[in-house]
Parts: sequence; structure tokens; C-alpha cells
Amino acid sequence: MKLLLWEGDGFALYHKRLERGTYELPAVSVLTSYQLSLLLQGVVLISVRHRKRYQHTAKIMQ
Repeated sequence: MKLLLWEGDGFALYHKRLERGTYELPAVSVLTSYQLSLLLQGVVLISVRHRKRYQHTAKIMQ
């Protein structure tokens, strides 16, 4: 896998090669950093399920 990344003052080229196996080809052309991290770890992106999480909402006093 080769990744070309613009870092503000120039491009950086990252290269990672697997000893065995293959990477999943993503269905989208743009990935978030989280999706890229999962992809490089060998996680199948289609099977990732996100669970609902509790979010505390701040109450505003009037």
C-alpha cells in the first residue's frame, strides 16, 4: 500500500507491505484517519459496527 499525504509544506509518501495476505479495497476513495487505521490493522471496514453510546448533555441554567 502506498499513501501520498499532503502535510502542509510538502508531500509525504508512506509505504507498507504485508508479508502475507491482502488489504481490503475500500468502496470509497476518501478515508478518515480512523478508517485508514482500521484498514492498516486488517479490519474489514464493512463488518465494523458502531454502537450507540451515552452522551451526557449539559443543562444550561437560566
